Order: sequence, then C-alpha cells, then structure tokens
Amino acid sequence: MSENTELTKGHFRKGFMWGAATASYQIEGAWNEDGKGQSIWDTFVHTGHIEDGTNGDITCDSYHKYQEDINMLKNLKATHYRFSLSWSRLLPTADSSSPNPAGVAFYNKFIDALLASNIKPCVTIYHWDLPQCLQDIGGWQSDDIVEKFKEYSDFCFSQFGDRVKLWITINEPHVQCGFGYGNGIHAPGIKDPLNACYQVSRTMLLAHAHAYRVYDTKYRKTQNGQISITLNSDWCEPKDPTNPEHVKAAQFYIDVTLGWFANPVYGDGDFPASMKKCILENSTAQGLEKSRLPTFTEEEKNLIKGTYDFFGLNHYTTRLAEPVSEATQDYLMHPDLAVYVHPDSSWERAGSDWLFIVPNGLRKLLNYISKTYGDPSIIITENGCSTKHPLNDPGDTKQLVDEQRCRYITSYLNEALKAHLLDGVDLRGYFLWTLMDNFEWAAGHTERFGLHHVDFSDENQTRTPRKSAAVYTRIIEENGFSAP
Repeated sequence: MSENTELTKGHFRKGFMWGAATASYQIEGAWNEDGKGQSIWDTFVHTGHIEDGTNGDITCDSYHKYQEDINMLKNLKATHYRFSLSWSRLLPTADSSSPNPAGVAFYNKFIDALLASNIKPCVTIYHWDLPQCLQDIGGWQSDDIVEKFKEYSDFCFSQFGDRVKLWITINEPHVQCGFGYGNGIHAPGIKDPLNACYQVSRTMLLAHAHAYRVYDTKYRKTQNGQISITLNSDWCEPKDPTNPEHVKAAQFYIDVTLGWFANPVYGDGDFPASMKKCILENSTAQGLEKSRLPTFTEEEKNLIKGTYDFFGLNHYTTRLAEPVSEATQDYLMHPDLAVYVHPDSSWERAGSDWLFIVPNGLRKLLNYISKTYGDPSIIITENGCSTKHPLNDPGDTKQLVDEQRCRYITSYLNEALKAHLLDGVDLRGYFLWTLMDNFEWAAGHTERFGLHHVDFSDENQTRTPRKSAAVYTRIIEENGFSAP
C-alpha cells in the first residue's frame, strides 16, 4: 500500500458527533448487585476461559463511578457517549412486565447526568451479554429469542427514548456468531461453526428488524430518534491485485463478514449470493439435502430490508486475501471460508495479535460501503488501538505515553476526513474505542484500548489520562485538522 499518508487539513461537517464507546459488561461491574440477573458472560468468566483469569465482576466499577466516567468525557470535549444497556440488569428474568427498579433507576440517573453535562447518549441495546435465563432455554439459537428481544427493545424505548435519540440494536453480530457460537472463545462458548453461527445470524437479523419496526411504528413520531445496527468489518484487499483469483478472494471475505449482515439490512433483505452459493455447495458435498445456511421467507426479507437510519461501522484493521492452498489450509478462519487472509509483513502491529495499523484501509472501507449500499449516512461506532499488558508484569503497565495509539487515532481520523472531504462519503460521527481500559472479553486485562488507564489493582479503579486523550481532544476541538 503506497498511498499518500500525509495529513490532509480540513474539518468534518458541522454537528459531527465526537464520542467514545464502551459496553456494559466490560465496564459496569456490580455483577450481582441491586437485583441484577446473571448474563452469559457472568457464567462464562466464572468457569474459566479468560486469558489472565480475570472477570467483569468489578472491572471499572462504572455502576458506582459513572460520574467519574462523565467527567472524563467532559475533559475530552466529547459531544456523545456510546454505551450499552445490561439486559439482565434491567430485566433479570427477561420479562418486560417485571423490570428491576434499581436497574431502571441506574440508567435514568446516568442518562440524565450525561445530558446535564451536554453529552448526548448513543445507546446499544445489546452488546453480547444475553441473560443466562434465556440461554438456558436456547438463547439466540431459538426462534423464541426474536420476540423476547422485541419486548426488551420496546421496554428500553419506553423507559429511555424520551432522552435517547440515537439507538443501536445489536453490536457486531457477526463477531458474536463467530466467537460465541463458532469457535467458542466468547460466551456462551458454543463450538459449532457449521451450524450454530448461521442459526444465530438468522435470529439476530430478525430480532434487529423487529426492534427497528417497533421503534418506527410506535416511537419515532414522538421521540424523533434514529436507530440502526452496528457491524464490524476489516478492509480486505487482494494480495496480488493483478490476479483475478486474489481479487475474488478479497471480495468473498468482505461478503461473508461485512456482507453477511449488511446485505440483508442495507441490501435486498437476504444473505449475499456468494455466501449462499458457497455454503450450499459445501453442504451438498457433505451429503446434506439442503444448505446449512438458513433461509428467509419473502415476508422475512421484506421485514429485514431497509431497517436502518444510518450505517453503524466498527473498524480496526485490514487484511490481504488470496485463495487457500495446501500450505495455508490450516489457517482458515472458518471451515466455509476457503480464503487465506493475513497481514502484510510491513504493517505495524498493535497490542492485539490481530490488529495491524493500516489507516487507509478505513478510507477504502468507507468508500466501499458508500458505493455498495446506496450512500447511507455512516457513523463510525468503534475504532481504536490496543496495547499489550503481559500477565503478572511487575513493572509499570500504565503506558501513559502511548505514542502508537496517538499515531493510530491521528492517522485513522485523517483517513476518515479524506473520505468525507475528498470522496464525498456521508460521514456523521466517530466513537473511539474506548474511553478507558476495561475487561477486554477473552483477553481480560492483557489487552487495553483505553484513552485512560485504569488501575485494576486499586480498589478505587483509579483512572489516569494517557497522552492519546489529549491528542483526541485536540482533534475534537478543531473538528478535524487545522493548518499549523
């Protein structure tokens, strides 16, 4: 990739959303306080599975320290804050007629405190922490979950929608399908890549669509908000752009990751044609009479199609793709994904093994989404850079002078600016992942994305700003990049 990486001077649109993003299980703590029910992540972490043996029982303790979080947002000059609701805190038995008053009161206090500080909430309804009581009766693998999610979403709109004007139904469904139901490294830990991950993708799409339709028909007129889904996507390029097979491999990778959910919502209501073809062929080769990929009825396709007000995008990194070979067949990300994806050897790596720093990949992805899905308004709902914190490191692990993260934020945001200014992409906002170090899922505390360091060994979970916080604040204050 030899594109010009010099910083472009200029500004984002007036009213651009500037924020940081978090998720309930990763920051709240108070896992069994004030009537909260258990989630699948409570169950998962208490039975092992986490790299450093940590859990989200306390983590950042934002349930008690939310005002400190708001103070950090104010210091950043953030205009918005993306956070998620804990389904099991609000509805411990997943019954919308029996809510937990303390859970409702907590989110009311938090939303009111944000607005009192002139920070607008962007609320994710579901960020992976399914109530365990629903998992016990089939969870996302059961069609019954669709109606339960619809009821839960309706409850959230009724309780908070008078003040929340930006909603996200489900965060990164393809990641939960792959990690939660494919390789099992996330809750609920199911390892069934050939079946379960596809079953769950169907119910998640239907659940999202029903939640959107409820908002559209019951609340939009009075609440005047916006609602969509957030999808995660790498950018992917052919290893050899002159080789048609490499070009085809890169497109297929995008189809079965981004397109898996984007095509139904932002396209024709159905899974991508290349994905359907591949899985049908593989299923037939296994002697099955029909595809392992579920189908949608025409009614369901019409229900799902167009259920968005913006395109929510989480993006971190870029991949190169080529057809799988005998030498690379052991490195497939999924049995149905006969594509070998990998980084270029020249790319700088962040603290996570999978995160390589390729800023212009963001610009290319934004352009791809704009051209492929009818020029939707796009909000970057996550983007960030990790540092590695070794297990039992006796030294200073704060890494307060986080130069790599400073470069990452600056370069990725500048590529986003180029997409807006030079390419005409309709970009409306940017939420950096993340406000502070937190419980980073299977990695525990060994990988950290925070603008603020959190001392998890201190009972006060002391927050300390890193250099990147000041870098991000300057870009927010300038609404882009001013001439020196």
